[in-house]
Amino acid sequence: MRVGVIAFQGTVSEHMRMADAVLGSGSALAVRRAEELDDVSAAIIPGGESTTIGRLMRNSGVFEKLKQLGDGGFPIWGTCAGMIMLAKEGDGQMRRTGELLGLMNMKVKRNAFGRQRESFEEELELEGIGEFHCVFIRAPAVEKVYGKCRAIAHLGKYVVAAEQENLLATAFHPELTNDLKFHRYFLEKAR
Repeated sequence: MRVGVIAFQGTVSEHMRMADAVLGSGSALAVRRAEELDDVSAAIIPGGESTTIGRLMRNSGVFEKLKQLGDGGFPIWGTCAGMIMLAKEGDGQMRRTGELLGLMNMKVKRNAFGRQRESFEEELELEGIGEFHCVFIRAPAVEKVYGKCRAIAHLGKYVVAAEQENLLATAFHPELTNDLKFHRYFLEKAR
């Protein structure tokens, strides 16, 4: 199995390191062109800045290809900015910044916990995974899930991890920990 990490910005090398640790060296591929998605069986959209990632994905053709694949059952996981990109709905700030992939039945709020200086870490219980140390950096959050999308972790009034069939989204950054549980969960699901 090979996993592609969308490699325009953000925590690309961190996700690649974690995927290689779970699957074996050389299992992760940095994806910058649409045709590179043909060489992988799952994809991760990393954290970073969603406006920039979205624009670069559209300019490269990765956006349309990933949208088609996701609609067809291809496993995709989005962390932080990646969570925003997967959502069907966003807040007013997100609507001004560009098109979302629109794959997951959820409404996301950008910067739900504040700006960069309000970043924090929290121990949370995640359904199907167990206790996990979560790193939130200028994190979004899910305000609403519907249809087949379901919450797998909450923090206060917000959903911070959600799952919908082949799709997974987290507001936090598992790739910034040394805990492989979340990457293992996604990659086993992708098989």
